[in-house]
Amino acid sequence: MKKISLRWRITFMTMIILVVTCVSMKVMICSSGMMQITELGNVVFDFTDDHKGEVVTAEEMSGFERQFAGKLQEAKMQFCMYNWFITGTVVLISSIVAFFISRRSLKPLQRFSKQLEKIQMKNLDDTHVEEGEVAELVMLSRSLNDMLERISRAFEAQHQFTSNAAHELRTPLALIQTQMDLYAEEQEEIPEKLSDTMGMIREQTERLSEMVRILLDMSELQTVPCSDRISLTPMIEEVLTDLSSLAREDDITLEQSGEDCEIKGSDILIYRVIFNLVENAIKYNRTGGRVSVATSMCDDKVCVSISDTGYGVPDEFRDHIFQPFFRVDGSGNRTLGGIGLGLSLVWEIIHLHGGTVMISESNENGTVLLLEFPRAV
Repeated sequence: MKKISLRWRITFMTMIILVVTCVSMKVMICSSGMMQITELGNVVFDFTDDHKGEVVTAEEMSGFERQFAGKLQEAKMQFCMYNWFITGTVVLISSIVAFFISRRSLKPLQRFSKQLEKIQMKNLDDTHVEEGEVAELVMLSRSLNDMLERISRAFEAQHQFTSNAAHELRTPLALIQTQMDLYAEEQEEIPEKLSDTMGMIREQTERLSEMVRILLDMSELQTVPCSDRISLTPMIEEVLTDLSSLAREDDITLEQSGEDCEIKGSDILIYRVIFNLVENAIKYNRTGGRVSVATSMCDDKVCVSISDTGYGVPDEFRDHIFQPFFRVDGSGNRTLGGIGLGLSLVWEIIHLHGGTVMISESNENGTVLLLEFPRAV
């Protein structure tokens, strides 16, 4: 069976509505006109019957003319009023009919749209868009399927490259660290200049190892199941407990408040998100400062706010801090994100869970990060 194009569907729908509207208006307006003509004819017939076989005087004829003129004016006004009423009624009914007909005619487009809404990066391999009722959508679905296949292959190639590169880098970095440790143990006394050089190499090796670890985590995010039901209050308590020793080093107070909320996802990844953000808030805070974590319900979402009393983030950098390898240098030569990947990993995890993260407030008195997740149902 040949598919009906969307153009012809709209054409047929418009034609049907126009025909029904025009015929309805013609019938109703003609009926209204005939009714007014009949009333005028009755005036003439009544006058003729009353003076049948009599001679009509000039005065009676003048009175009849005035009566007829009045009836004619009244008929004109009623005809106009009825026409406006008929027009409004027909337009209203036609609009309602057009709404239901268009909804039925555009159902294939609605189904097509719902299929597109289900497409996510993690299910590109299993996604296949189909629409066989509308000719234009058949061609569009084929093009989209080809595009999804190309995107899937590109993501797979990117994932494979990142994973392979990270694995290849991990071994030599581990070997460098091991050799450095062995050399330090074997040497009873190391010259100061060599010791400084070794310290710099060890520091940069550890930094590269951390970057490799995060790259591996980012490449494997799509394979992590996100079906756990997570209670945020005990998880935040655990994070604050794990980071309490780091906070004590700079006399930073950790606070928790708000109601217990539940979200759906991976408890390991969500723990990582909260841990990374609270750790950043501690590292880049003032001595004797404070870090507060609060949870609340915002309509149908779960909100988590993490605030600190640090130096804030400049306005021009707010839209970039979650980009890979982006760093912000602030007061005291401090850096937001040691290697520039921690916050990028946070952004990836939150968006994997259908959430958002943003800086809701930042100034010289501190920063407030706002996280939003869909509520568990």
